[in-house]
Amino acid sequence: MKTWLPAFALWASGMGTPWFEEVTEKSGLRFVHRSGHGERFLLPEIMGGGAALFDMDGDGDLDAYLVQSGSLVAPESSRPRNQLFRNRGDGAFEDVTAGSGAEGRGYGMGVTAGDYDNDGDVDLYVTNVGPNVLLRNDGGGRFTDVTARAGAGDPSWSTSAAFFDYDADGDLDLFVANYLHWSQASELACYSLTGLRDYCSPKNYDAPAPDTLYRNNGNGTFADVSVEAGLRTAVGTGLGVTVGDFDGNGKIDVFVANDGMMNQLWLNQGGGRFRDGALLLGCALDEDGKAKAGMGVDAADVDDDDDLDLMVVNLDGESDSFYRNHGRYFADETAAVGLRVASRPFTRFGMALLDFDNDGWLDLYEANGRVGLQSKLYSSDPFAEPNVLFRGTAAGRFVEVTPRGGTKELLVGTSRGAAFGDVNNDGAIDVLVVNRDGPAHLLLNRTADRGHFIRFRVLDEHRRDALGADVRLSVGSRRLRRAVRVAGSYLVANDPRVHVGLGSETRVGNVTVRWPDGKEETFGDFPVDQEFTLTRGKGGRAVNSPRD
Repeated sequence: MKTWLPAFALWASGMGTPWFEEVTEKSGLRFVHRSGHGERFLLPEIMGGGAALFDMDGDGDLDAYLVQSGSLVAPESSRPRNQLFRNRGDGAFEDVTAGSGAEGRGYGMGVTAGDYDNDGDVDLYVTNVGPNVLLRNDGGGRFTDVTARAGAGDPSWSTSAAFFDYDADGDLDLFVANYLHWSQASELACYSLTGLRDYCSPKNYDAPAPDTLYRNNGNGTFADVSVEAGLRTAVGTGLGVTVGDFDGNGKIDVFVANDGMMNQLWLNQGGGRFRDGALLLGCALDEDGKAKAGMGVDAADVDDDDDLDLMVVNLDGESDSFYRNHGRYFADETAAVGLRVASRPFTRFGMALLDFDNDGWLDLYEANGRVGLQSKLYSSDPFAEPNVLFRGTAAGRFVEVTPRGGTKELLVGTSRGAAFGDVNNDGAIDVLVVNRDGPAHLLLNRTADRGHFIRFRVLDEHRRDALGADVRLSVGSRRLRRAVRVAGSYLVANDPRVHVGLGSETRVGNVTVRWPDGKEETFGDFPVDQEFTLTRGKGGRAVNSPRD
């Protein structure tokens, strides 16, 4: 379907107060993604790349890791490196790639983050077209490639991944989404509607791949348990991954957004077994019974009913898919939240449901970029599109923010991964966007008249981020649920800290944490506009850094 922009939207895009300032160049976070596209249209070239916002050195601020691709036809040694940036804490970044051990030269897709060995340092798992890479954080900004020893080098074309403790044994397991069985030798010749060579749809290949589940053995190694867990009962074209307890049984499940195929919701049955419940529960297809081109995904309790709703973003011509969790089933309520028409013009990849203006209601950011040749509507790059930002309202609907994308100057790129976190620790969530064959965009949150906030760093007994835990808190008359989660969006790792916008409220009450093993702990009441650490068995306390 041809992408078009209504005249009113063109006019309205210049109105309003910007929410974000693009600061990439002056921040020092200089990264230009390279797809390696030449004469041939090799499908992986249109799909990358990703990024991680994570605290690599334990100093309390978010560092950045950006995944490079390069050329599929050139020797690996000639590919550009992935890049690692240290956050100096003053709003600037320093490139510390050289000598870090994190330089990998695979044909990169994305990255996820988590402390898999419980040593207090956040490790990285990089997905590639070809063998993935596990980078152990040795502290001091140094990483070691331990893929071979760990046994976690999935050789597929992998996309998004997630660390999570599915068996509640106290260490992080790993889920890896795979896209297609693909090789250069199997590449097809496809054409645009105007007869020009173009990238193929995944449907042309008819080669969906199974995903992979690695169980952490607790000794620095992983075991591929995909067959025993039941994952090999299905295949898919996995792009976006998020995790959470979607059915309320106290066990962490996995949702996979598939490109042109039914989505999968792997429900954790306990005993190391999963079953796909997406079709029966109503989140595999849209309300018309059609499979969409699922790309980015996020999960959040949008309506304060204490269960996780799902948002999946799709191809241009297809609306977003907002699946409201009604406890025993999901319902596609995209129209009811105002996104059935508003989301259709663009091809969306990275995204998140977060409260950017701290008014207490979750907003929606979507990073956009086409996958097929169309008219050059926005720039000389035929794949480039502007990103969009929607404000969440108390009425449960999303309304597009102007100026478009929330920035003073319209930013246009072929956006893919979008990672989210408070980069400058000012109490507002920022955005890092990776653009195919273009510079990354770091968007600092400058929203005027922001409300109050509270933020929690939630640590388990090993003092690692308790990925999969849920924080519940009372804010005025509302009871909110927010997750400790890195996985979501597309190809990225997000800030694991739990950020809650509070509007005009000046205190939160009855803060409880439900840990990944299902046990709960109460931490009490807290003042606002601060970050607190909630450590299992230790109670809550104000902190200046996670090492206090």
